[in-house]
Amino acid sequence: MDLKELHQRFLNSSGVCTDTRAITSNCLFFALKGANFNGNEFAHQALESGASFAVIDDLRYHLNTGKTILCKDVLKRLQDLSSFHRTALGLPIISITGSNGKTTSKELIHAVLAQKMATTATKGNLNNHIGVPLTLLSLSKDTEMGVVEMGANHHGEIEALCEIAQPDFGYITNFGKAHIEGFGSLEGVVKAKSEMYRHLAKNGKTVFVNANDQKQLELTSGMNTISFGKDGTDYPISLLEADPFVRVRYQDTEIRSQLIGTYNFHNIAASVAIGLNFGVSIDRIKNAIENYVPSMNRSEIVQKNGKEIILDAYNANPSSMNAALEHFFHTNRNQGALILGDMFELGETAAQEHQAIADLLSAKEDLDVYLVGTNFDGVQTSASHIRSFPSFDALSEQLKRSPIEAQNILIKGSRGMALERCLELL
Repeated sequence: MDLKELHQRFLNSSGVCTDTRAITSNCLFFALKGANFNGNEFAHQALESGASFAVIDDLRYHLNTGKTILCKDVLKRLQDLSSFHRTALGLPIISITGSNGKTTSKELIHAVLAQKMATTATKGNLNNHIGVPLTLLSLSKDTEMGVVEMGANHHGEIEALCEIAQPDFGYITNFGKAHIEGFGSLEGVVKAKSEMYRHLAKNGKTVFVNANDQKQLELTSGMNTISFGKDGTDYPISLLEADPFVRVRYQDTEIRSQLIGTYNFHNIAASVAIGLNFGVSIDRIKNAIENYVPSMNRSEIVQKNGKEIILDAYNANPSSMNAALEHFFHTNRNQGALILGDMFELGETAAQEHQAIADLLSAKEDLDVYLVGTNFDGVQTSASHIRSFPSFDALSEQLKRSPIEAQNILIKGSRGMALERCLELL
């Protein structure tokens, strides 16, 4: 079946599904394969549950009912269909990547643009080789703007995602020490993430550039750019304070966000600049940002039992960990408690990076520090205010015996640590 016919069947369906647990009536089921599963095995179940057709790549599961669509590679077919659909719609798309802050930036940009136009954005952090196609297939003829988040942990992934999505605009939040295991070094991170810049430059497209980041300015030299940040840019936006919430100013308008940390200033500034570029009034931008509340364990402020807890347990890498600590030191004057979990995907640098965090905290004697995970449990420190635990269960036992008394607490760690569980112990 050619792409044009498959696309028509998609348009006649209720949408795409890749999980039999979430089948909807008249959906198009794509039997994806993974390391521990084969979606082809569930094609018949998907059809019985209400799917109109099942796209498979294993002849053994091909039915003679006309309900299975056999192809060479289901994932490639899903990607090709999404790209075909994106081209057919012809609407503008903004792509976002970076080491830290891309999901928050995406959510803010979506909130701002939605003040003026029908905007569809990546759900959650579905930003990989499967998530990006699913985002594109969620666009409809009524959509006026698409905002597509792109993530990667190996070289070549961002370029591949750009080939699928064909973005008209791009924004890279920053370059940090994330996924070092896959990229090899910070220089590898820069090279991999800037694949987006190279794709946009090759196609004569436009990038939004944070002029406060010298590296971004260097990499986008000679490109079609829209700059924001410091004076002299297209959209000069200034940081007023972050104590704890970020306040920014654009011309005579002050915006009071519900986001904490100076690191979120850049995310806010990007959403202001992108909104202004697409004709959203500053009053509507202000409304969107001031009403945006962080969620999904990203820099949330939780009040519990008289304690103010910064829950930033969605993810962590050395760059984001240092930024979160810097904010906590500034706003709490080095008093309070820290629960920090392992930072994953650091490869050979894991021991060094975890030791660096412990060394930084060794001088913060007014803090109660709890380090959790096999990496943090291996650090060397003689500081009495720092305690390490090999697992969450070990930390849990300690907190049950001796609860944290501090009123200000930061919880941060990689997703796999699931440190939001600490809320039950506080």
